[in-house]
Amino acid sequence: MQIVPWRKRDAWQPFREIESLQSEMNRLFDLSMGRWPLKSTGLMEGAWSPAVDVFDSKDTVVVKADIPGMKKEDIDISVHGDVLTIKGEKKGETRSEDKGFVKTERFYGSFNRALALPSEVDADKVKASYSGGVLEISLPKKEGSKPKQIKVDVD
Repeated sequence: MQIVPWRKRDAWQPFREIESLQSEMNRLFDLSMGRWPLKSTGLMEGAWSPAVDVFDSKDTVVVKADIPGMKKEDIDISVHGDVLTIKGEKKGETRSEDKGFVKTERFYGSFNRALALPSEVDADKVKASYSGGVLEISLPKKEGSKPKQIKVDVD
């Protein structure tokens, strides 16, 4: 336990207390939502994962992933059962001494994103396209995994 010397407070400043609480809450939410703090922690440095949207329709599952600044050769997509895996590596810019970097927020490095799909898909018919920094993967559902309408008999 650390001993802190007592010092007299001038006056209670409730706004400073609220500001301190807000700062701690922001830090907590940043960590829980997958965003890393601005200071490098060493453990998670370079770790990132693309944001995705998953759409489920009657016949297909569509996944859109934001991975701007990549080449299609650097993206690897695989399907095993009902799990879609997107792997890749986003290459960073080379830093030179003549560029005066003040702040860097963009993520670089390799990523591996595995998504559990809402139903089993036909891996042989999967199609992917990449345009404007958005990867779109169309995964047709297997015939047995499509929803079926069941009629209820009433007595």
